[in-house]
Amino acid sequence: MSNIQSHATSNPSSIAQYASVEGLLGDQSDVEEMKKHFEDRRNYMFETINSIKGLSCRKPEGAFYIMVNFTQLLGKNIRNYKINSSMDFANFLLEEGKVAVVPGIAFGDDNYIRLSYATSMENIKEGLRRIKELVEE
Repeated sequence: MSNIQSHATSNPSSIAQYASVEGLLGDQSDVEEMKKHFEDRRNYMFETINSIKGLSCRKPEGAFYIMVNFTQLLGKNIRNYKINSSMDFANFLLEEGKVAVVPGIAFGDDNYIRLSYATSMENIKEGLRRIKELVEE
């Protein structure tokens, strides 16, 4: 009985298997369009972040996020926030700019924050505008 249960509940259904084949072998125009949008957002973020005083980043080659180095801001006081860690910087951006980022310490490097470009270009532009305004004042 356990053998039947295993095959009935632990594997993708035949419908999901056929859908996967179609997704891989079918028309890829939607995939190409999505890829283009992600590249546009990534490139915009890369250029904009590197133009903000005190921030830098490398252009990612995969995924949908960008790691931002903020070491030039370490030890600084901005709006009465002392920036000593990625947690400090993330909290500052959230509290003062209403911009959510992930502290780099969650990925093993406290000199970075992580930003996602899996959102609209409008959200990216507004978020980076707020970050620029905060760190360059």
